[in-house]
Amino acid sequence: MNENQQPSPYTMEGRLPMRQAIPLGLQHVLAMFVGNLTPILIICGGAGLMSDHNLMVVLIQNAMLIAGLVTLIQIFTIGPVGGRVPIIMGTSSGFIGVMKSVTDVMGGGILAYGAIMGASIVGGIFEGFLGFCLKPLRKFFPPIVTGTVVLSIGLSLIAVGVKSFGGGAVAKDYGSIENLSVGLFVMAIIVLCQHWGKGMIRSSAILIGIIAGYALCAIMATQLPLTAMTADGVEFTKAWVIHWENIAKADWISMPTLMPVDIVFDSRAIIPVVIMFIVTAVETVGDISGVMTGGLDREATDKELAGGVSCDGFGSALAALFGVLPNTSFSQNVGLVAMTKIVNLTVFAAGAIILILCGLFPKLAALISIMPQSVLGGAAVIMFSSIVISGIQLVTREPLSTRNISILAVSLGLGFGVGSNMDILNQLPAAVKLIFGGSGIVPAALISLLMNILLPKEKTNN
Repeated sequence: MNENQQPSPYTMEGRLPMRQAIPLGLQHVLAMFVGNLTPILIICGGAGLMSDHNLMVVLIQNAMLIAGLVTLIQIFTIGPVGGRVPIIMGTSSGFIGVMKSVTDVMGGGILAYGAIMGASIVGGIFEGFLGFCLKPLRKFFPPIVTGTVVLSIGLSLIAVGVKSFGGGAVAKDYGSIENLSVGLFVMAIIVLCQHWGKGMIRSSAILIGIIAGYALCAIMATQLPLTAMTADGVEFTKAWVIHWENIAKADWISMPTLMPVDIVFDSRAIIPVVIMFIVTAVETVGDISGVMTGGLDREATDKELAGGVSCDGFGSALAALFGVLPNTSFSQNVGLVAMTKIVNLTVFAAGAIILILCGLFPKLAALISIMPQSVLGGAAVIMFSSIVISGIQLVTREPLSTRNISILAVSLGLGFGVGSNMDILNQLPAAVKLIFGGSGIVPAALISLLMNILLPKEKTNN
C-alpha cells in the first residue's frame, strides 16, 4: 500500500488505528456531551419532572446510549437509512421551543412528556419516509436555502457558546474573571495547536484544549477560594470548580430502560412537532451539506442527503421509545469537522461507541459531565463560529445575486428578529407561537424555503 492509500483522518474510508481514532472520536463526544443532555433537562424542568431523580437518571443515560446507536446507523447505514456521512447524532435543541410550548398547553407533568414522546414517534416516522422522497424535493434545497439554515444554526449556537464561556447563564459567578480566563485559556490552546501543532496535535486541538482546561481548573482549585458570596449573603460554589465527587457517586453500570414513560398520542402535541420535523429535515440537509462542504470541499449527494434525513426521522422515533427527545445531526460537530477537516468514519464510529459506553457506564459519563462550562465554552465559541463559516461557504457557492441576497436578508432578519422577540406574535393565533417556538432557526428555514419557491429565477446571460 503506497502512502496515498494509507488510512487518513482526512478521508472518509479506511480504518484508522484505534490509538488515533479514539482521541479524535472523544473530542466529538466532548463537543456535544452537554448539548446532548441540555434539551432533556430543559423540557423535564418545564414539565415539572426534575424532582423524579430515578426518571432523570434513566433519561440522561438513555440519551447517551441512543445518540451512539443512531450515530452508528448514520455512519454504517441499515438499508436506505443512514447517509454514510461524518455526522454525530444527538438530542436536538431545535425542538426545545416547540416542546416547551406543548408542555405549557398540556399543563406539564408526565402526561405532557408522554405526549411529546408520542408526537416524536409520529413525526420521526414522517421525516423518515420524507427522506425516501428527498431526491425530487432537492430542488427546493439549493445552497442559498441550506446555507441560510446552516448560518441560522451557527448564529443561534454562538450565543449558547458565549454563555458557556462565561461559566453558564445560571452560574452565580457568570462572567467572572476566573470563568473568562478559563475560556480564553482553552481557546488560546486550541488556536496554538491548530496553527503550530502537527499531526495528531493539530487534529486533536479541541481535545487538548479541553484537557488543558481541566488541568487549569484543578490548579486554580489549589490557589483560589472555591466559594463566594452573592450580594444578599448566600454562599455558592464557583462555576469553574470541578466536582470530582460526582464520579464516586455514580454507579458502575446501568442497563437502558425501554419506555420509561407511558407514550400518549395527542393532536395538541403531534401537529406542532410534525411541523418542526419538516424544518429539522431542512436543518439536516444543511448540516450534511455543511459537513461535506467544510470537510471534503464538495456537495453532498442525493443518496447521502436522503439517507441522512431518513436516519434523523427513524432515529428520533427509536429515541422516543426510550424516553429521549428527537435525535438529529449535531451542529456542534459539523463545526468541529469544518475546523479540523477530519472526516474518517472510523473516528465517528469511535465517538459513537464512547457515547454508548457513557450510556452503559455512568462513571464514564460522570467524568465528562463534570466539565466546567467555561472549559466547554472556550472550545464551543470556535466550533460554533466554524458553522457560520460553513454556512457562508454554502451561501456563496452560487453567485450572490439580488434574488439570493433578498432571500438571505429577509430570512435572517425576520427569523432572528421574531425569534428574539416573540412578544411581537402575541396578537396572532397561539399555533403560530407554538410553531416558531422562540427559535430563529424555524422561521429562517421556512421563510428561505418559501421565498426560494416564490421569487422568480434571474435570467443569466449566455
